[in-house]
Amino acid sequence: MSKKLKIGIIGCGGIANQKHMPSLAKLSHLGEMTAFCDVVEERAVKAAQQFGTEQAKVYTNYKELLQDDSIDVVHVLTPNLQHSFITIDALEAGKHVMCEKPMAINSKEAQEMIDAANRTGKKLTIGYQNRFRDDSEVLYKASREGEFGDIYFAKAHAIRRRAVPTWGVFLDVEQQGGGPLIDIGTHALDLTLWCMDNYKPQSVTGSVFYKLADKHEGNLFGPWDPETFKVEDSAFGFIKMQNGATIILECAWALNTTDVREAMTTLCGTEGGAEMKALPKSPTSELVFNSAKYGKLVETKPATGGGIAYFDAGVEEPGVKEARQWLDCIIHDTEPLVKPEQALVVTQILEAIYTSAKTGKTIEF
Repeated sequence: MSKKLKIGIIGCGGIANQKHMPSLAKLSHLGEMTAFCDVVEERAVKAAQQFGTEQAKVYTNYKELLQDDSIDVVHVLTPNLQHSFITIDALEAGKHVMCEKPMAINSKEAQEMIDAANRTGKKLTIGYQNRFRDDSEVLYKASREGEFGDIYFAKAHAIRRRAVPTWGVFLDVEQQGGGPLIDIGTHALDLTLWCMDNYKPQSVTGSVFYKLADKHEGNLFGPWDPETFKVEDSAFGFIKMQNGATIILECAWALNTTDVREAMTTLCGTEGGAEMKALPKSPTSELVFNSAKYGKLVETKPATGGGIAYFDAGVEEPGVKEARQWLDCIIHDTEPLVKPEQALVVTQILEAIYTSAKTGKTIEF
């Protein structure tokens, strides 16, 4: 496939404007955005004017966009509730699909998405851009090369002190399927399972809390209406894998703690370990390897990202790297880095944490 890919955007809200459209705009030699759809027409019009080709079309009904045979790829960037059926319709219409995380609001719908991809022969990937960070790539490579030996314990971190998103439908349990667990916990869990290369859960025990809905003082994004806060503010999972490895998942939009870490992981193995630590006032993390050598405990910090002032050595943002890898895999008919079967396991575990918390029981797979 040598021609430029034609891309349709379904959902022109926050994640489309923050990540997908700016990233795709930097890759115009690979693909161009020719169609934009949003239930709020003005959002689609604005997106088309800012990021689209001169002839870009605007829709308020995604099914009309899918009827355009010239479109090769669709990015599904809607609230979580709509991910599965729009993705399935797009695959059935002959489009490759990038669906923003989480894959779906439950594992049944996630499996239906995979079935549709297999049935149509079209590619499907999920938007876990944190795999494309420099520190994540170094950690993954070290893990693959046996740096840590057998990884038998891990923590998946997605903790905010007070950063509840107060816009869009984030607080709407019907539209989103949940709060921080399905929103940011999904990133931390994906990163952890990927670095462990372990996708076989055995049991999950979860706790989900609704404690701080009326305590919005100090929130990074301003106060919210407690009446509309219908999702959890924090959730925690104890996950045992079939090989005995254990993962603790911690996530919160609001929690009284100063140990704030988001989309980070800690890995502990027989030969050594690694930890992603938060850096003050920085969105990136510090990666620290630990082991015992020369009769002493040793810590090393691989250099990741960065460069010389004004010369970033071509370091791309994770969103751009994600989009580049995705478009390349369509053009060259290769596998996307984020496989839907992996995203399904993330969804299964998140669903099990919610179910365990509701029933008070451990969920066996």
